[in-house]
Amino acid sequence: MTEHKDNPNSNETPSSSPDHGPYFTGPSSPSEYDVIRFLEGAQEPDLDRKMLERVNEEFEESIRVFGTIGPCVTFFGSARTKEDDPAYEMCRKTAALIAREGFTVMTGGGPGMMEAANRGAFEAGGRSLGASIELPHEECANPYVNRQVSYTHFFVRKTALIKYSYGFIVMPGGVGTLDELTEILTLIQCGKIRDFPVVLMGSDYWSGLIDFMTKTMMAEGMIDSSDLNLFHVTDDPEAACAFVTGVAVKRFELHKGSPSACVLDWKETRSHASS
Repeated sequence: MTEHKDNPNSNETPSSSPDHGPYFTGPSSPSEYDVIRFLEGAQEPDLDRKMLERVNEEFEESIRVFGTIGPCVTFFGSARTKEDDPAYEMCRKTAALIAREGFTVMTGGGPGMMEAANRGAFEAGGRSLGASIELPHEECANPYVNRQVSYTHFFVRKTALIKYSYGFIVMPGGVGTLDELTEILTLIQCGKIRDFPVVLMGSDYWSGLIDFMTKTMMAEGMIDSSDLNLFHVTDDPEAACAFVTGVAVKRFELHKGSPSACVLDWKETRSHASS
């Protein structure tokens, strides 16, 4: 069986050629791609245990690399955004402002909006982290990442992107970005994480989603009006930075000199942290 490992970030339509079949054609033809196989159903116990060991290794590497870097603000957004897109510059400016406030900027480490955020932090002299994902035909982490961990499993990567952050900036993006946004809102709504500040940047882009939440979900009783207060919408990098830093610093009592300070004297120890 030939695996079809198309790039999810590609705009090309998958080929219907017989040479590019699906990952698996039926129960009698399981995928040989380990991650897909793990999620494909019950496997031999030894195979599942080996996969769990790999998952544990990724969590341990996350703790080792990201555990002492200081409070982060995570940026989500499309990997397809080009440098000449106005939203790219909006993201870059916002990340630079966040970095100057002392927060570490964290992204998925890839191109597009992720690159823009890492670039803004990097150029501002801030800390810039990447939690990249291994995908077929996907490039390595963008060049503006100071530290990174490469993941095989999306759920481990997403846990790391949430675990170390005190705020979230959500730029225009696709299905992956929507998945990340809705998981964060769900975790806050259900009390599984604290009420961290969430900013949607690009009021025109997100207007359709907000209309759906208001006119359909809320109208039919699927969410409460208070759920619309779980996020803030703006097009202004300075307003986004002020909202995230203001809420995070006040709500979580982050201050210079504390063990989890958002404004650290990190520049003095940066050489040690990067060694």
